[in-house]
Amino acid sequence: MKKKITIIGAGISGLSAARFLTTARAEVELLEKAETPGGLVKCEYVADNLFHKVGGHVFNARNREIFDWFWSQFDQEAEFFRAKRNAKILLGGKLIGYPLENYLFQLGRETVKDVLEDLLRLENRSCGSQPEYRNFEDFLMGNFGGTLYKLYFQPYNRKIWNTDLWQIPLEWLEGKLPMPDIRQILLSNMVREEESEMVHSTFFYPKSGGSQFIANRLAEGLSIRTGYEVSTIERRAGRLLVNGTLDTAMVIYTGDVRRLADLLSISDGNLQEALKRVRDLKSTGTSNIFCECDANDISWLYIPEAFTKAHRIIYTGNFSAANNGGTDRRTCVVEFSGKVAPEVMKEEIKRLPGNLSPLAFHYQPDSYVIQEKDTRQKIDDLKKELEKHDIYLAGRFAEWEYYNMDKAIYVARDLVCRITGLMEAREYESTRQARPGVGKKQRAFRAGGRPERFFPDPACGRGR
Repeated sequence: MKKKITIIGAGISGLSAARFLTTARAEVELLEKAETPGGLVKCEYVADNLFHKVGGHVFNARNREIFDWFWSQFDQEAEFFRAKRNAKILLGGKLIGYPLENYLFQLGRETVKDVLEDLLRLENRSCGSQPEYRNFEDFLMGNFGGTLYKLYFQPYNRKIWNTDLWQIPLEWLEGKLPMPDIRQILLSNMVREEESEMVHSTFFYPKSGGSQFIANRLAEGLSIRTGYEVSTIERRAGRLLVNGTLDTAMVIYTGDVRRLADLLSISDGNLQEALKRVRDLKSTGTSNIFCECDANDISWLYIPEAFTKAHRIIYTGNFSAANNGGTDRRTCVVEFSGKVAPEVMKEEIKRLPGNLSPLAFHYQPDSYVIQEKDTRQKIDDLKKELEKHDIYLAGRFAEWEYYNMDKAIYVARDLVCRITGLMEAREYESTRQARPGVGKKQRAFRAGGRPERFFPDPACGRGR
């Protein structure tokens, strides 16, 4: 298979898709408007200190195939640290363990009493029929009770998403939320048992270079045009043309799906209508201030209370000592939702622990996707119309899904399985028409859409 595939965007989704396609012996080119690959995981050095410009990205994966594939690209022992997640919540000036429901014993007596009454009431209710939750707010209230909801879940999530939680549909959150077990919550608090099953309870982090090191490694050996702005995608004579000159058989788009309508010049009424429907999808950006801080052993600190606009601190300087090359202190990133002026952030960090001293600032216009009731249907409809023209979506802002690094790799892998299976099927059909005597044994793909010689992984193409 030597048909050219163009990938727009060289973040984790685009880079992963390109590596899988290269394994399948496809001709792949990535187009990236920034000067360096990485997308949301990009980092840069500020006076020899590593600044994660959007959050603090780490790696772990519950999916064994993705876990193994990742380590086929890196030397785990030589290039990474394995760390234990030590997250805390700042409540009433105290550091409380995370997840909060497992550390109720660290709260005040009256608060614990109220929480316990909530949990017992919920446990008694669970003996009957299970309630149907309409949205994220209902889910949290119905599983943790009003006290924990008002104390932590509502204010913290409201800060992050910058939207009312009742507007977030529960369907989108299926598989993304840990399902609380009231009896396990009580047991964890009685025996002071730490959480070990939570996603990223341990994680891997590069010894040097942070998540930019991961992006750079995945980019090695790939054909990438950086500093390249895509302005048009059109179809001529059965082929796709990017910017009028780059001829390609297929396009994988990993950018912001809301902007795709401005790029596509394809005369198709259904496609144009589907593109119009995603223009109003909602997202929120983040403003980050990179700081020096006092030494501590925390990885993430969550801040639900209203005394500051900040919602979390990521202590990236604790992930690797190499991240603090320009200071004898530690470094961290303080994150705010939306656009917050540097002068405001400077004032806000005075309210936070750790004697924070600012080093740099960054505003990311789009960091988190926000789901509404019809968001998934809009994206699904658009995918169907785009794929009729050999255009595919992959990644957080293309598929409007909140993907972490491992999930971005997973969906890139599944998309490539599907694309390569389709291309092999087309090649076979073309050969069969040209040479009617071609036998079934010469088919290069199996039922289910997986090109056999390119993907020895038996799970490829079978979904989760």
